[in-house]
Amino acid sequence: MNPNQSLYDNLGGAEGLRRLVEVFYAKVQLHPQLSPLFPADITPVMEKQFQFLSQFFGGPALFSEQHGHPMMRARHMHVPITPERAEEWLDCMKAALEELGVSEPLRSVLLSRLSGPAHHFVNMPEE
Repeated sequence: MNPNQSLYDNLGGAEGLRRLVEVFYAKVQLHPQLSPLFPADITPVMEKQFQFLSQFFGGPALFSEQHGHPMMRARHMHVPITPERAEEWLDCMKAALEELGVSEPLRSVLLSRLSGPAHHFVNMPEE
């Protein structure tokens, strides 16, 4: 990990981030608790995730340019997100980072950065 570069650049820029989103959503689609939360055509979700993570990790502000202020918690209020689902989402991301060979300390930094929002989106107690 190069501390003089953004997380976006450390991931390999647009190409690396696009690959992460693809591998991550392949895992989400196979996850028994997460997959029902997503539409059958997950392509638009993947594109928005790519746009958001680009911005969130210090790359181009693609999400804001296309959709305005992220307001991610508000955008997810219609989805029943429990603490357990937040952890399962993070587990899928961890598995995707591992599959792509993202090494330490970058992997831990990325997961730590994503942990805050994942838990901030929780909008219902455990089922």
